[in-house]
Amino acid sequence: MAASECPYPVILKPAYRSRFNRFTASKAWRVENREQLLARYDEAKALVDPGTLMIQELIPGGGESQFSYTALCKDGRPIASLTARRARQIPMDFGRASTFVETVDDPKPSAAAVRLIEAMRYTGIVEVEFKRDLRDGKLKLLDINPRVWGWHSLCGPAGVDYPYLLWLLTVGEPIPTTKAAVGVRWVRMSTDAPTAIREVIHGRMSLREYLRSIRPPVASAIYAADDPCLGS
Repeated sequence: MAASECPYPVILKPAYRSRFNRFTASKAWRVENREQLLARYDEAKALVDPGTLMIQELIPGGGESQFSYTALCKDGRPIASLTARRARQIPMDFGRASTFVETVDDPKPSAAAVRLIEAMRYTGIVEVEFKRDLRDGKLKLLDINPRVWGWHSLCGPAGVDYPYLLWLLTVGEPIPTTKAAVGVRWVRMSTDAPTAIREVIHGRMSLREYLRSIRPPVASAIYAADDPCLGS
């Protein structure tokens, strides 16, 4: 049986979420061995179409190993770019969305992403997601998003205003040279606080470490002090 040949641990997940239940809400289930996989598979196929079930290798490591390279490109050439580490997410192990992100200077995710973008001759904005495998130090490709990502409001404060730059590209205006600042942080408090509380309770993060991570200045996911609607 193919299941017996899987290198464990693995994750069991649906290819897409067609309905909401305890399986799709978890996004993925961690599986430690063949017996658990067979049991979990039987449990999952009662909740979703069995044809949508996927078994994937589990790459070890937490948020410190998750990176995103974002860029505005034209014919495979990045015009503006930013690299970030997605340090916290909800749920923390198999997140549906990032809750705390910070810009970093790491040339390896950008180099790997640029090779991919060049090969596709991609035009537009893009997010390329990686996870660094702690076992061999290599970056493993997770996803390619040809759309605006959830933490895009970090990019403007970091010096890469993607909506404005994309508009310039669309109307054929020259695009100014941009350089992303390192160490700019972004938080979605409504989901990051519950995530951090669970991490503190389980001893994976100290309260002091969490409070230090969200000290000002930090970009907000939603709130903007200069929003004219706030004064109306």
